[in-house]
Amino acid sequence: MTMISFTSLPETVLVQILSHLPAKYLITVVRMVCKQWRELIDGSSLWVIKCQREGLIPKNIRRSPKDWRTFYILSSLKRNLIKNPSAKEDFDHWHIARRGQHKWRIETLPAECRMMLSDERVEKYFVTSFWESQKEQLIDLQEEGYWSELVDNVNPPIVVTDWYAARTDCGCRYEMCVQLLSQFHGVLHEFRPERLILQQCSDSEWRQMTHTFRNYGVGVRYIRFVHGGRDTQFWGGLYGIRVTNSKVVIEPEDLT
Repeated sequence: MTMISFTSLPETVLVQILSHLPAKYLITVVRMVCKQWRELIDGSSLWVIKCQREGLIPKNIRRSPKDWRTFYILSSLKRNLIKNPSAKEDFDHWHIARRGQHKWRIETLPAECRMMLSDERVEKYFVTSFWESQKEQLIDLQEEGYWSELVDNVNPPIVVTDWYAARTDCGCRYEMCVQLLSQFHGVLHEFRPERLILQQCSDSEWRQMTHTFRNYGVGVRYIRFVHGGRDTQFWGGLYGIRVTNSKVVIEPEDLT
């Protein structure tokens, strides 16, 4: 029986075989095997194949990514980094940063509002009381798969969105703050819009707050997301701002 070694395979066949391996394994292990394999993994052909196989396509199909490997990695990692954004898991993953006598509460979103929030799966929202109420999440980028060199060298856009609405029977105040933090939790960049005062409105009048961090430099290791507010009448009970469908997403689109 004739034995065939990997070194004797045509490069096109070798690329097809390597393309079935996990990206992290390719970069951290397989790339170190030999010069030929390093060049293949540093090239674009293997990553184009992986993108095509997994349906990872640039939004602008007329322009190819400058770096297919980075595009593949960021596209495969792309997801909402906020856990339990719409109260499906009660208050799991949220830290109640500040609250008074009354805590936050979870209520059901009317069915006619779900299309407006760009996600029909959103069925619930969080609501505040008459005290200043905030809740937050701290996202560890390393734990989420975004290693330091990737974030520092590429600076992929970090897109933050939040949906909020007043009550039908009471005005309220909405506030939000998102910070990019260093290894030791120092604030490197911050998005903190002015506090918004909203008058009472119908159940369907939901609004979106959004911001994109770009060109933020080196050192970002955590993302801190905070939002909340209170009512404007100081009524007993839960008449404050309503929030749901919060998102922090790291996009690959600036690579095209």
